[in-house]
Amino acid sequence: MSDDQLNNRVVAPCIIDTGIVVNKRDIKRLLFDLGRVRYLHIQDGQIYSEGEGYVLEVFANPDRSTLIANHALYLNVYSFDYLELKQSPEDGAYFDLIQDGRQLRLIPLSNPLQEQFARNLNAAALDAVVDQVLSGNWDLHLDEDDSPF
Repeated sequence: MSDDQLNNRVVAPCIIDTGIVVNKRDIKRLLFDLGRVRYLHIQDGQIYSEGEGYVLEVFANPDRSTLIANHALYLNVYSFDYLELKQSPEDGAYFDLIQDGRQLRLIPLSNPLQEQFARNLNAAALDAVVDQVLSGNWDLHLDEDDSPF
């Protein structure tokens, strides 16, 4: 690559805490680990519905719908033109998915850092229990081998 090509190369955006995301893959990555959320469906500035749910799936398919029902959110990034990443003093980070005059606001109720820590802690606890069971089971087999029966 020549020096001219390197100098004219477009730099990928760097968005920290606030900004607009238009790339569908980036939107998908932001929404993927949301977990529990509070959501608001806003049309032309008026709240039409709101509730709490869990993000069960985030996908990119122009032939499928975004669905929210029974506290479950299935989010299709193709249902929206872009995502606005915002901050509020009360709620912290939140995400506005925008499509024409419609907006789906997602306010995270779970923290990915805490959830990852809990997952790692649960995995470590499970490993310890399995180790104890296996070693206890092994000891049981040894005891059975020593019996005269």
